[in-house]
Amino acid sequence: MTNQTNNSQISRRNALKSLGCGLGALATSGLGAQSASGASISPMAPRMPHFAAKAKRVIFLFMRGGPSQMDTFDYKPELNKADGTKVSEKETLFGSPWKFNQHGQSGLWVSELFPHIAQCADDLCLIRSMKTDSNAHPRAMPLLHTGSFAFVRPSLGAWILYGLGTENQDLPGFMTINPSRVFGGPANFGSAFLPSSYAGARIGWEGQSLKNVQFQNVKNEVIPRSLQQEQMKLLRSMNGQFITPQAQGVMDSFELGVRMQDVAPNVIDISQESESMLKHYGIGESKTDNFGRQCLLARRFAEEGVRFIELGHGSWDHHKDIKKGLPKNCEATDKPIAGLLSDLKQRGLLDETLVVWGGEFGRLPALEFGSGRGHNAGGFTFWMAGGGAKGGFSHGETDEMGKNAVVDPVHLYDLHATILHLLGLGHKKLTYRYGGRDFRLTDIHGNVVNQIVS
Repeated sequence: MTNQTNNSQISRRNALKSLGCGLGALATSGLGAQSASGASISPMAPRMPHFAAKAKRVIFLFMRGGPSQMDTFDYKPELNKADGTKVSEKETLFGSPWKFNQHGQSGLWVSELFPHIAQCADDLCLIRSMKTDSNAHPRAMPLLHTGSFAFVRPSLGAWILYGLGTENQDLPGFMTINPSRVFGGPANFGSAFLPSSYAGARIGWEGQSLKNVQFQNVKNEVIPRSLQQEQMKLLRSMNGQFITPQAQGVMDSFELGVRMQDVAPNVIDISQESESMLKHYGIGESKTDNFGRQCLLARRFAEEGVRFIELGHGSWDHHKDIKKGLPKNCEATDKPIAGLLSDLKQRGLLDETLVVWGGEFGRLPALEFGSGRGHNAGGFTFWMAGGGAKGGFSHGETDEMGKNAVVDPVHLYDLHATILHLLGLGHKKLTYRYGGRDFRLTDIHGNVVNQIVS
């Protein structure tokens, strides 16, 4: 080998190393690194967190459109008293049409629209002082999912998978079920400049039925499995040490597809569940069937070691006729979500699974278009359960009308930092070098909300 060739190879290795990340080793960068023995290290291999973790995985229940906080989890008696009050020529206050009651030993206030979730009150950690930077869907949705609305950035799930890998090498580490096509679409579960291995694997689209759910492009009935595996070995040997990160992502995808052929069909086959379990999730009932299937799949994926699972449901964008639209959405999701929480708890999985519920923003306390509520970025509600979140607890407050977060505000950056913290990841340490600088999910923002950590 000539000195010129040797120098060229050294330069290439150094170039790959420069793409390394804040976790400190090339093995954690997802770039087809090798161990000291020369064996290839999977970018999906489980990795140690920065510190002791409360949670092992996340299930994110994304309610697209912006659920109305003062009609669901943020009880506002003063707003109800002021119902119909005209505060300006264009603004008339609108109290909640639904009753609130206290539930559980904790006495958390929950709307009558969620009778099943209310039974889980002592497991809920309500964050009633959320805020974000935009009340426009095209900005707020990417901001929630990626921490940025101005640029394409890695999604929350991709960052988590990049930091921790996944426990099951035969399934994607990041699953998204029935995501929305709009306001960012695939970018909301993408990996951007992180290796493509960390992007979410999609099942369906928002509103699609899951009755005949299956993974796409996994089965191969033409080429025997043993030959597929030999093909992968050949491709990897041909690519060698000079493979680009983009090509590495494709290779990882091919290899995962081969492994999934034996595992994936079994995981998504809910016919193995008992009739009582299907009923527990509302499967078989017209109003709850589809989201019940999503929630049951989430539990099955969690059992199999999938790191991040997002379920999508929309639309909660009730500008008009909220008295009809909001109860419909609540009814579709209430029993399935409560079923998921109680099922995880019964199986001993809730303590290590962080369940997160919320939308990209909330709603305003005034009427819009005569029968609905407008967008509100200044104050809304999220809740967490399990995974180290403090159960039976309410954090922060909005003002008496429910419009702005006034006590212990929690920005989306703080939410992201807290989710990472519960997983044992320091949001300032979880970085990736790209384009000459280190990037992180929370950019230059974010504080862990320690008050909600159990």
